Amino acid sequence: MRHPTLLRWIGLALLTAMATALLQLLDVDAAALFAGLVVAAVLAIAGVAPRATADNPDPPVIPRPLFLASQGVLGVFIGTMADPDTLAGLGSAWLPVLVVGLGTLALSVVGGMLLGLHKQVDTLTGALALVAGGASGLVALTRELGGDERMVAVIQYVRVALVTITIPLIATMVFHASADGVVVASPSAGDQGWGLLLLAVCIGIGLPLGRLIHLPAAGLLGPMAIATIIELTGIAGDAAVSGILLGLAYAVIGWQAGLGFTLDRLRAIGRVLPFAIVLILGIGVGCALLGVLLSAWTGESMFDCYLATTPGGIYAVLAAATAAGGNVAFVVAAQILRVLLMLFVAPFAARWVARRATPL
Repeated sequence: MRHPTLLRWIGLALLTAMATALLQLLDVDAAALFAGLVVAAVLAIAGVAPRATADNPDPPVIPRPLFLASQGVLGVFIGTMADPDTLAGLGSAWLPVLVVGLGTLALSVVGGMLLGLHKQVDTLTGALALVAGGASGLVALTRELGGDERMVAVIQYVRVALVTITIPLIATMVFHASADGVVVASPSAGDQGWGLLLLAVCIGIGLPLGRLIHLPAAGLLGPMAIATIIELTGIAGDAAVSGILLGLAYAVIGWQAGLGFTLDRLRAIGRVLPFAIVLILGIGVGCALLGVLLSAWTGESMFDCYLATTPGGIYAVLAAATAAGGNVAFVVAAQILRVLLMLFVAPFAARWVARRATPL
């Protein structure tokens, strides 16, 4: 690697770290991923992003082993969300929540099919871009599935931003509840140490197993599946993924998408965004109606069921539920089940939609 290229990588890393710190102050979800995406995209469009050689203007692809490791870290982190004590908060309402989760997936797929009608978007990319949950995981697996990760990244984070902004507004204006911030406890050094062992086991088993059974995006879904099983069986205990490792994984995934940006691609995404925003808002309304159904089915309050069915913004949801004194266990368990369902099922649904839309 030549000296100017090394300086560009150092500059990318430093700017990403600074942007991440700023976004964390603003409580942005997956701040390092969004920072890496934006910083890499800006540098790429400006022509000063890292490149393979001084004579090659094309941006490099992140080395595959590094990208797979980053997918694996993210997959294990998501898998550890399936804490049995948390999911127990659903109680006897697990079936209604599952049905409503499938309804959310159906809304996402329909929205994705409509987005795929836009001439700038292929059907697979449209389906992944509007999946209501697991934005970071979806960005990580899009390239593996053959979609446009730049389009998916931008639309997914627009979705997250819209949902996060509207939750406190609706909580205050419709339900007359507040949405103060919450503090999420950091795992201890011991728990993170066990987390390293968990990462090694889940990636070491999940990646080759995922490839063996032809799992889509095996680098993410394989370790995620193993981590979910280990977590649900209680074997994982209090093992937790290190925040530093997770931040690095987020940054690498963001760089992978951002380094491929061009001015023409940015213009194309800009032309798609107004249509995508309308569809995102439509999915949000549909999810709110599913919340009404969930409330009638389970007897939980309308506010708790609205929070349980929002298409994203899990930390904003947690803040609103805690501040309003709602059924936090039910809301958080429903949201975690939604994220897991989206990430496990959405890749298969997106492929099915793409095949159905492709002429034989």
